[in-house]
Amino acid sequence: MSEEQIKYQKHYIPLTRDELVERLHLALRPKRFNHVLRVEKTAIKLAKTNGVDPEKASIAGLCHDYAKQRPDDVFIQVIKDKKMSPELLNYGNAIWHGVVGAELLKDELGIWDEDILNAVRHHTTGAAIMSKLEQVIYMADYIEPARDFDGVQTARKITADDLGAGVAYQTKHTLQYLIANNKPVYPKTIETYNAWVPKYERKIN
Repeated sequence: MSEEQIKYQKHYIPLTRDELVERLHLALRPKRFNHVLRVEKTAIKLAKTNGVDPEKASIAGLCHDYAKQRPDDVFIQVIKDKKMSPELLNYGNAIWHGVVGAELLKDELGIWDEDILNAVRHHTTGAAIMSKLEQVIYMADYIEPARDFDGVQTARKITADDLGAGVAYQTKHTLQYLIANNKPVYPKTIETYNAWVPKYERKIN
């Protein structure tokens, strides 16, 4: 079954897939829109091999960057209105579009399934404890076919063999990148590293 053949049962979102895709088309510029379509396809493939509901994978894959291109003031207002952690104000879009973007999915698209929302919240930071769906979206975003960076082929192979090891590989390399480029490290990323990287050390080195 391809992603186009997945028929939403309205269990998780009050929209059809076509309606959701149209909303995303309006919300995202073409390059980002095409990215989320590729992530959806990759997520569905990973879902099928890891016992995850393909419909949830489709929705989360499509929605993970729903808020990516919102202006900063929108995120700041949501953080304040929803009384989210003030610490979030110390970061930017790289963190906000997932963590805060999940709140926009509730308000604007009517998505309330916490597994889907957590997959969106954690798709850039990971988390110490992640459901299989969260792991699928975390990795699908990282290894979708247009990704082209040193190590992506290794990431794809590791993920195909062991989803959890893929999570560890991505987390290790993301943290290395942030440190090498003097970027701020969101605390949850460190928690993800501590929970996943030592556990899979032998499979990712």
